Amino acid sequence: MRTIRSPTSGIFLTLFFLNLSFVFFTFLKDEQHLHLHHHHHHHHHLVSHVSINSSSANQSLDKHRLKNKRRSSLERIEEGLAAARASIKEAIGSRKYEKSNEKGIFVPKGPIYWNPHAFHQSHTEMMKRLKVWVYREGDPPLVHEGPVNNKYAIEGQFIDEIENGKNSRFKARHPDEAHVFFIPLSVAKVIHYVYKPRRTKYDYEADRLQHLVEDYISIVAQRYPYWNRSNGADHFLLSCHDWGPRISYGNPYLFHKMMRVLCNANTTEGFKPSRDVSIPEVLLPFGKLAPPDLSLPPRRRTILAFFAGGAHGAIRKKLLKQWKDKDDAVQVHEYLPKGQNYTKLMGKSKFCLCPSGHEVASPRVVEAIHAGCVPVILCENYTVPFGDVLDWRRFSMEIRVERIGEIKEILEGVSEKEYLEMYGNVRKVKRHFVMNRPAKPFDLMHMREMNHIIHTSFPMKDVDKNNMVDHECTSDSERVNKKEDESKD
Repeated sequence: MRTIRSPTSGIFLTLFFLNLSFVFFTFLKDEQHLHLHHHHHHHHHLVSHVSINSSSANQSLDKHRLKNKRRSSLERIEEGLAAARASIKEAIGSRKYEKSNEKGIFVPKGPIYWNPHAFHQSHTEMMKRLKVWVYREGDPPLVHEGPVNNKYAIEGQFIDEIENGKNSRFKARHPDEAHVFFIPLSVAKVIHYVYKPRRTKYDYEADRLQHLVEDYISIVAQRYPYWNRSNGADHFLLSCHDWGPRISYGNPYLFHKMMRVLCNANTTEGFKPSRDVSIPEVLLPFGKLAPPDLSLPPRRRTILAFFAGGAHGAIRKKLLKQWKDKDDAVQVHEYLPKGQNYTKLMGKSKFCLCPSGHEVASPRVVEAIHAGCVPVILCENYTVPFGDVLDWRRFSMEIRVERIGEIKEILEGVSEKEYLEMYGNVRKVKRHFVMNRPAKPFDLMHMREMNHIIHTSFPMKDVDKNNMVDHECTSDSERVNKKEDESKD
């Protein structure tokens, strides 16, 4: 049972950008080509779902551009990435922040960051350099749009921001200047429109989803050189749907280098922390970018721990069996009592229990942070979002699933001083889990991009991270022991 810290999770675009240096260095040394295997004879009827509308793209691209020109564009990109890496290393060594001409710009400081200087400089370099090419092939509703509300909202919000955002400074004007290439297909939309009706066991098989993604990649790989030159290593697809990891099950070789940006960051379902990116699951109310703020100050938080939700998955079933409607301090409900408000109860609680459901990710983590409630993660095999940048031990707790029966004892063992420190850190870290449109520096949208960037162009091996081991679901006593160990260093 493990909650794993992803080396790519830091702040989606920033982390993503910085790992790209390795990808481009590989391009310059060896431009290999991937031979795609077509499956049209198995699913010809599916190709129509991704209809082609690429006249504008074809006008702006010359498929047969000279090899030297391609290499020179890669070399220019690598020069920029090399400069970015050098500036980040300098910031780490000097422990100084680069001055900004913008007034009121946020500067990350404090223990919630593994290395605030590296984080700040990574964001600065991202804002200067990152360019994302969005493939133009395909038509809505399966491509170029996604849900903008409910728990899959991050799919549609990101697609709309990167494609249509008024201040989308990251969108490349030409693919030759791009650091990364975005496949703008929405898994949530595919499930909604293609998987109907769902009457038999076969109707839940992932083959149709897999074939659609493979068809799309086949099209762009045949038309442009970018996929083949890297075997997809600088391409990514973002999904918050539970089925996101399944896109690569049918043809693992095709996807073995492509980056998947997933909410369902479950290592037992093929999530690779060394390649993929974990992002938080966010439940957006209709027409809003956040739930109402009903949080109370610590002295008015009268509930020790709170959870309300259905019995989805083994961990929730165990939690409900142990605690459902049994304790006033640890309030666990499958259904809220009449007249009670879910958001208000989170705002009155010191700790909010965040158990996995059918899948490892839960929107309750972000909901808890918004409510000023310390998240208590009950999980197995989960790679926490932004873990390369944020030290989750400073603003959350993790309890092993087999110790669910000891929740009250563990939480009551947290001293008032330690709780107030975690509460204060929750308030500080909240800015990184807020969705803004247009995106703002260091918000959720930028965190995703930074995470993606650092993951792909600047492996954090050069950052001093004492005691940065894989997260595990640890008890409070184990977590305190870790802090004692830190104080000895």
